Amino acid sequence: MTSIAIDPATDTGFFGHPKGLLICFTTEMWERFSFYGMKFLLLLYLTKYHLFSDANGLEVLGGYAALVYAMPVIGGLLADRYLGMRKAVVFGGLLLVLGHFGMAFEGEQARLVNGEVVRDEGALQIFYFSLALIVIGVGFLKPNISTIVGQLYGQDDPRRDSGFTIFYMGINLGAFTATLLCGYLGETYGWGYGFGAAGIGMLVGLTSFLYGQKHLHGHAEPKDPELLKQKSPIGLSKEMTIYLCSLVGVAVAWQMLQFHGAVGTLLNVLSVVVLVGMGWFIAVKCNEDERSRMIVLIILIISTVVFWALFEQSAASMTLYADRVLNRNLLGVELTASQFGAMNSMFIFLFAPVFAWLWTALARRGLEPSTPVKFALGIGQAGLGFGALVIGASMPDESGRVFAYWMVLAYLLHTTGELCLSPVGLSAVTKLAVPSVVGVMMGAWFLATAYSEFVAAQLAKMAAIETVNGGVTDISLALASYTDLFTSLFWVGLAVSAVMLVISPLLKKMMRGIH
Repeated sequence: MTSIAIDPATDTGFFGHPKGLLICFTTEMWERFSFYGMKFLLLLYLTKYHLFSDANGLEVLGGYAALVYAMPVIGGLLADRYLGMRKAVVFGGLLLVLGHFGMAFEGEQARLVNGEVVRDEGALQIFYFSLALIVIGVGFLKPNISTIVGQLYGQDDPRRDSGFTIFYMGINLGAFTATLLCGYLGETYGWGYGFGAAGIGMLVGLTSFLYGQKHLHGHAEPKDPELLKQKSPIGLSKEMTIYLCSLVGVAVAWQMLQFHGAVGTLLNVLSVVVLVGMGWFIAVKCNEDERSRMIVLIILIISTVVFWALFEQSAASMTLYADRVLNRNLLGVELTASQFGAMNSMFIFLFAPVFAWLWTALARRGLEPSTPVKFALGIGQAGLGFGALVIGASMPDESGRVFAYWMVLAYLLHTTGELCLSPVGLSAVTKLAVPSVVGVMMGAWFLATAYSEFVAAQLAKMAAIETVNGGVTDISLALASYTDLFTSLFWVGLAVSAVMLVISPLLKKMMRGIH
């Protein structure tokens, strides 16, 4: 293959790193551009253009986000065993391009006729189908582009960690620019412009990946190309069967996104099955040390549901809050509601290096917090972020709206909380899980993240407000409703954080020397 023609050792044209890193960097940057470009517009689009109730809009958002975080487990498995990462990324990228461009089709705006909302049902079917394409597309692309980065480096290559740092900066660069640009276009010029810009970004990313194949040095190819050519039970090659089944998956997701109870039921069933299975494995298959570490890992995974359910209010209740009750003028610039979502990526840029330095400096002095303590700190800061919004609500401006800097402070606290918890999470899975079930536990980690997205939507529904043509008629009543929700989330975050801090010495002991 032509992709092997370039010597990886001399292919160092990207700041001393393999050129393949640049290809992965740009692909992931534009994929995240497309994802975040529509993420913070989605709920506003449903409630303001198609006149969904808050509750129904949140159900769609929660179901979509949950499926997006669940599918990479399957996409990673199929790529590892059959397709190889390159084919998976290309297929996922194609689905994403189609999905994002489909989202750009708005149809007719919903309207009230004799007190009843009349919607363009054909346009909504295109919308749901487009979301389903994105769900399956992310499942194929997201886990495999990261895997390719790891394979560009030898096991002992000292550039590996810095390579992943550069790669993750691409993620946040894409998220930051997309939230600002697509949010502005969508809310200012028309929803289709915002969603369309996200689609253009994904098309650029896919083109970049296809163009840069030679710099991947064959690392992303199938392990057994002949296996893909073998016939499946339905008479097609195994490769074509995977693609066909994936399209069936699109059709299933298309329907699930329209029936609000379907995703929640699926997640509940999967969660019970996984917990029962893990309980059986711990009781029957583990020795004392393994059992102790696995119990710690399960507790940590369950605690992440709380953190992400709070954190993911950003695209749910916090976006509606920014739209309805926030004075969005910040330093003389009037932001759109969705643009506030860019705060997370901006603070990641600013503070990720600080936290990396901080943990290293504390470790040198023997003061670095244990993994359970870091989880507790993360959850606590997520709660404190809502505390900032509660304080802000107590001192509104003359029009009854909350000043924007309280939202900025909330995002700052949520981001510092994320930096305490998220980077150590996947590492904890690989260190604490019994080697024979690391893959299963990684799947459980992503299932917990998916479940938290569903929980986040259910929590946000507690502040659902009756609207007229997508807007609120009484700002003070709306502010009171959101403040009640945020007060509850503030106390939940602090309470769970306190519990984690109290039990952290026990958890650290149960980790049996694993840090």
